[in-house]
Amino acid sequence: MPQFDPARLDPASYPYSTSVETRFQDLDPLGHINNVAMAALFENGRVRFNRDNLVERQRRVPGDRWLIARVEINYLAEGHFPDPIEVASGIGTIGNRSWTILSAAWQSGRCVGLCDSTIVYQSKDGKQPISDDFRAELERWKFGG
Repeated sequence: MPQFDPARLDPASYPYSTSVETRFQDLDPLGHINNVAMAALFENGRVRFNRDNLVERQRRVPGDRWLIARVEINYLAEGHFPDPIEVASGIGTIGNRSWTILSAAWQSGRCVGLCDSTIVYQSKDGKQPISDDFRAELERWKFGG
């Protein structure tokens, strides 16, 4: 198993958190939340993070798009129904046309997984980098800060 920055396992390192309900249908035959359902729980947390904090930028600049380029999930422990999952998120690296969202999932006080999502920005004309004002919005939600 890869080594992680210890801050990734500290809920206080993330500037945003949301609770996501688990469902009975998320369980596999062994009785724990399966990997596809965990990916959906992380997606739900990421979408809420974007909607609550960043999507206003998209409304101001019609035609700009954000695309998921990569998602990596590391499963650290089993998750179980019916307890909710708390998904915490923050911005990791910010490049010229992409950024990462770092997320962690906790259930009953235990970290059950980590997720790194790479988001690619595409301007209406396909040529513009992330603007300074949007970069400032991303910086505001940095992981660990």
